[in-house]
Amino acid sequence: MLEAGEITRTLDEVARGNRDAFRVIVRAYSLPLRSYLASQIHTQDDVDDVAQEVYLAVFRSLHTFRRGDDFGAWLRGIARNKLYDHLRRSARRNKALGALREEVSRVIEADLERAVAADRSETIEVLLRCIAQLPGRLRRVVRAGLDGDKPAALAESLATSVGAVYNLHYRANQLLLLCMQKELE
Repeated sequence: MLEAGEITRTLDEVARGNRDAFRVIVRAYSLPLRSYLASQIHTQDDVDDVAQEVYLAVFRSLHTFRRGDDFGAWLRGIARNKLYDHLRRSARRNKALGALREEVSRVIEADLERAVAADRSETIEVLLRCIAQLPGRLRRVVRAGLDGDKPAALAESLATSVGAVYNLHYRANQLLLLCMQKELE
């Protein structure tokens, strides 16, 4: 922060056309200004943008500053107004983006549902073709699994052990996976 005399000298330099003198003000008030903005705005890019807007407004309004008043308070007032402007713009932008997202979702929802249904239909058709290609014993294991039959009952009907049914089920799943990958490519 600058003393009142330094601010007066710096403002006189700027008034005489020495724009580089304004850097003294920027350096002196940069940390408190950015700290204030960062307490309200949570992205560094937005803090930088609003700080730049504040400094531009301060530079353009230097002629309105009453000598002897608290320069820091005057600058904070401008910063507060620029911050409010930024928050209003952000709120409008977020509201507009939300409305856009809803509209896009509404427009494409039916198309997505049709695409998913078509994809499911195609996948089910491929699965059924692949099941039909399995050897009879493996096809029977898959069918029993789809019907919810117990492995013990299936083992008894196939005259084998429950462990063998699990092995047949595993083998059928591997063959189905390979067949579907091949068919869906």
